[in-house]
Amino acid sequence: MDHARAPVLEALAEYHASGWIPFTPPGHKQGRGADPRVRAVLGEGVFASDVLAVSGLDDRTGGRGVLARAEELMADAVGAEHTFFATAGSSLSVKSAMLAVTGPHQQLVVGRDAHKSVVAGLVLAGIDPVWVEPNWDPARHLAHPPSAAAVADALRRAPEARGVLVSSPTPYGTCTELAVIARACHEHGVPLIVDEAWGAHLPFHPDLPVWAMDAGADVCVTSVHKMGSGLEQGSVFHLQGDRIDPKVLKSREDLLGTTSPSVLLYAALDGWRRQMVEHGKDLYDHALGLAARTRERIDRMDGLRVESREDFCGPGLAAELDPLQIVVDLTRLGISGYQAADWVREHHRLNLHLADHRRIAAQLTHADTAHTTDALTTALLELAGHAEEFRAPAPIEIPDPADLRLEQAMPPRDAYFGPVEDIPWQRAAGRVAAEMLTPYPPGIPAALPGERFNAPVLEYLHTGVAAGMYVPDAADPGLGTVRVVALP
Repeated sequence: MDHARAPVLEALAEYHASGWIPFTPPGHKQGRGADPRVRAVLGEGVFASDVLAVSGLDDRTGGRGVLARAEELMADAVGAEHTFFATAGSSLSVKSAMLAVTGPHQQLVVGRDAHKSVVAGLVLAGIDPVWVEPNWDPARHLAHPPSAAAVADALRRAPEARGVLVSSPTPYGTCTELAVIARACHEHGVPLIVDEAWGAHLPFHPDLPVWAMDAGADVCVTSVHKMGSGLEQGSVFHLQGDRIDPKVLKSREDLLGTTSPSVLLYAALDGWRRQMVEHGKDLYDHALGLAARTRERIDRMDGLRVESREDFCGPGLAAELDPLQIVVDLTRLGISGYQAADWVREHHRLNLHLADHRRIAAQLTHADTAHTTDALTTALLELAGHAEEFRAPAPIEIPDPADLRLEQAMPPRDAYFGPVEDIPWQRAAGRVAAEMLTPYPPGIPAALPGERFNAPVLEYLHTGVAAGMYVPDAADPGLGTVRVVALP
C-alpha cells in the first residue's frame, strides 16, 4: 500500500481548497461563529478543520471511503487484518473489544491490574470477571502484569470464560509474556484482548517490547495520544484472526461511540501512521538513545535511583520493560512521589507522567529532545538538592499482597446499580463496595464495585489521600466516607 498517502488529511485539504459552505454542525461554521478570544487561544486551524466526517469530509453515506482507506493503511502499517479508529480514547476501544467477546452474565478472565475503563466495561455489560492476580513486587510495592502461568490457571478454573484481557505495558512500562499468554488462550479456544494503551509505538522499532499483534493477540487496543502523535482521545484497535467477527467488533464500537466523531482526531491518527511508516525507525533510534543517556544522568544523582530491567524484570516480575518510561525511586531522598511531582511542577513548570508513594516517572517519546531532557535532569538535580527542606511525608499503610486482593462478593453491575449508602470509612470493613476507588495515576482501582472492603485496603486509601494520593472517582474525594451496597 502507498503509505505516502493520508486519506483523511488529503480530504481535509481538499475540503479547505474547495470552498464548501456547510449548513450542518458544528455550529461555529469553521470558526466564523467562534468568539475571537477563543480563536486566539485555540487557533484558526482548529476550527477550520473541525468539520463533519459525513456530509462534510465525505458524502452523506461515507461513499468516498475516506475513513475506510485510512484504517486499511493503519492495519497494513502494523500488520493487523483490521483496524478501527476511535475518538473517545482507549476507554471506549477496550469496552468495544470486551463486548465483542462477552456479554451479560458471561465470564471474562481479566488481570486485576486493569484500568478503570475495563471495570466500567464490566459494570455496563454485566460481565462476570474472573480475576488474575498481577505479579507483585513486595520489595518495591509495585504490581506488574499477570504471568502466563496465572492466566492459564484462571482458564482452567473458569472453563466457561469467553476470553482473556490483560494490560501490557503498564503505565510504569512493564510488560508480560504476551506470546505465551496468547498460546494459552488459543489452546483453550478463546481470544486474547490486550489493553496496550501505552504501546502505540511498539510496532515501529525492534528494540522496543514485542507488540500484541506480533505476539498473537486477537485484539489490541492502543492510545495513540499517549505514546504517539495523536490528539487527546485518539485511539485505534486492531484485530487479527477469526476468533472475533470484525462486523461484531465494529458493531460494539458503534453501540458505544459517538455519532459525531472528530475529524481532527481522525486526521492526527492518519498522519501519525504515515509518519511512523516513513520515519518511525529513525525517530525511535533517537528516542531510545536519548532515554538511555537521560537514565544514566539521573541515576548518577545523589538520592535518585532509576529503575531498570534488572529491577523490574525476572521470575515473578515482568517479562519486558519499555525504556522510554523513566521511573525514578525516591526512597533514599526520604520524600514521596507526590511531593516531588508537586515541587517540580511549581518550581520548574514541568509535569511528570505519574507519581506514587515512593516514585515518579517521566514519559519520553519520539518528540523529546536534548532540550526537554535537560530540563528534566535539571529539575531532578535541584529536587535532590532541596530534599532536606521537605517535611517528612505522611506514612502510607501499604497492605501485604494478600490483603490488597479483595473478595468479589457480587457482580460489579449489581453492586454499582443497586441500593447504596455512604458510611464513614472506619465502618466499611466487611461491607461491599458500590463505587470504584482508583488512585490516579496510574488508574488501577484499589477497590471496585462488588468487592468486599477489608481494613488494610481502607487504611491504605485513607492514609494515601492524607499523603497526597488522588482518587478522582470517589463519591467523597476526601474518603471520609465510602459508598457501599445498602444492607437489606
